[in-house]
Amino acid sequence: MEEGNLIRMSPLRPGGSLKSPSSGKSTPRGSPSFRRLNSGRTPRRDKILGFNCFQCFRNNRVVLWLLLITLWAYAGFYFQSRWAHGDNKENLFSGGYGGENIVSGSRRDLIASVSQNGIDKVSFRNMDVVNFTKNVSGPVLPKKKNNNNNNNKLSKKKSRKSARNSRRRGQSKPKPLIEDVEIEVEDIPKQNTTYGFLVGPFGYVEDSILEWSPERRRGTCDRKGAFARLVWSRKFVLIFHELSMTGAPLAMMELATEFLSCGATISVIVLNRKGGLMSELTRRKIKVLEDKTDLSFKTAMKADLIIAGSAVCSSWIENYLSRTVLGSSQILWWIMENRREYFNRTKPVLNRVKKLIFLSESQSKQWLDWCDEENIQLKSEPALVPLSVNDELAFAAGISSSLNTPSFTTENMLEKRQSLRNAVRKEMGLNDDDMLAVTLSSINPGKGQLLLLESARLMIESGPSVKDSILMDHDYNSRNLLSEVDVNKDLKSVKVLIGSVGSKSNKGLYVKTLLRYLSEHSNLSKSILWTPATTRVASLYSAADVYVMNSQGLGETFGRVTIEAMAFGLPVLGTDSGGTKEIVEHNVTGLLHPLGRPGARVLAKNLQLLLENASARVEMGIRGREKVERMYLKKHMFQKFGEVLYKCMRIK
Repeated sequence: MEEGNLIRMSPLRPGGSLKSPSSGKSTPRGSPSFRRLNSGRTPRRDKILGFNCFQCFRNNRVVLWLLLITLWAYAGFYFQSRWAHGDNKENLFSGGYGGENIVSGSRRDLIASVSQNGIDKVSFRNMDVVNFTKNVSGPVLPKKKNNNNNNNKLSKKKSRKSARNSRRRGQSKPKPLIEDVEIEVEDIPKQNTTYGFLVGPFGYVEDSILEWSPERRRGTCDRKGAFARLVWSRKFVLIFHELSMTGAPLAMMELATEFLSCGATISVIVLNRKGGLMSELTRRKIKVLEDKTDLSFKTAMKADLIIAGSAVCSSWIENYLSRTVLGSSQILWWIMENRREYFNRTKPVLNRVKKLIFLSESQSKQWLDWCDEENIQLKSEPALVPLSVNDELAFAAGISSSLNTPSFTTENMLEKRQSLRNAVRKEMGLNDDDMLAVTLSSINPGKGQLLLLESARLMIESGPSVKDSILMDHDYNSRNLLSEVDVNKDLKSVKVLIGSVGSKSNKGLYVKTLLRYLSEHSNLSKSILWTPATTRVASLYSAADVYVMNSQGLGETFGRVTIEAMAFGLPVLGTDSGGTKEIVEHNVTGLLHPLGRPGARVLAKNLQLLLENASARVEMGIRGREKVERMYLKKHMFQKFGEVLYKCMRIK
């Protein structure tokens, strides 16, 4: 049959048309041409499949756009959440992040710059320095012998080649965040003869006894509170008029810290960078803008709210309002001054901001009276937000705060505070029977340090009796407090501690006046102590027995240090004016005295009274502490501040 003669083709070899052009050649199985021939089919199918998938997305553009929008939204919310929580990298901030490094034999306390306050021109030749020669950030008052190491280092550097020396200097000296000024003190003896003793700061003692780190000292936000819900993911611009360690900058710094802790984005504009707070702002990861003009204006325009922290900010506010139409609806002005000269500076823009905030009833009434005199109509009724004791000091004072943990209870902190008191008083050279009266205001005529020195001199030289000290009316309660007098009163003495040496707010001529007064009264100088300006004040309050607020003129606007001293259980001797008389209840939490020279005599007798009656000090201190717990803790201030923000911000 013909079918039987047919030859069946082998399936292992392709037909003629499927042969490779080089099929006539002898090609090894492993040659490149063989591999291309037998491996070219699978990638081709993969390409076709991938092309079909691409065509599917290309034809269905809705799915593609939805996918891109979803990814973009996720990335945006992710980075915004990390930024709001403060999980920022160091290089995102101008100046980076710097913590406090506590090492053996060194201190990193924050001390203000004193390049222009006159202290550097005064020779403290006869002042005793108690452990103040260790390294501190800010101005340093070193002993002469401590300069040897520095001189040795300099001599070693000089021996190197000039090229290598200059190169290494450039590497080892980065641009500083703040201006550190050294005060050269010649021939400082170890015993006082003229001006008094210079003691402190005691930040390293606080760290060792209270057992906390710089990170732990920051309070935390109550994320479930109304304030946290209000500021979460919002943008705020805070304006500091300066960086001195005084009331207004410290209050604004703590406001910025709370905003950050509660999830807000903060930008700080500093009008005058002189002072010692820059390193503390950096430690708290608070972003400080490098510019206070164009960049600050652009940043402020994007913010939900602008908060100015002093009457001195009027010039910036006026310039900002000249560049924007709706800027006035963004500005809250927290005014912390009470003198007429500050009102005169603010007159052009007082009625152009959203809302004014004052610290005390007396300050608010005074400013509103001035507005009536000048026919200034404010946009809204001013708010009243007093200052508060921050969590760090409340924690150290043994008051419940956000820093308390099961291992750091209030009872535990009270024990540590007593240990801190003993350690600091020992370094100061005080006896158990000495009464330490403290005043920590900036050194200028308005704070009344010269009158305080006069009161101390009158007390030391004349020694008025307890009966003579009761010049003002005393109620039944005060008579009970003063009924018992210690029998060992002759063994006791008063010591007066004056801060804040080196503060930018100090007046140089006034400082020289104080030193001249002390040089003329040698007996008084033995009872006077000085301490540098610092934010680490828990040790000073712990060591003290009495706090003196001797502000003159219109008195203190509020007196943040007054409530801090009361939190530590100290009775307050204050002038009967300004915010002090609103805080201090006479014969209950302290004693008030008149302004001026008449008040100096009353203050001297009140000091003598508390020196001879320790039970009165304790009783007044307990009542003052109770008042702080009722009215002046952080939660009280931010509750009131949150109400103001709610009225002023556009709620999303």
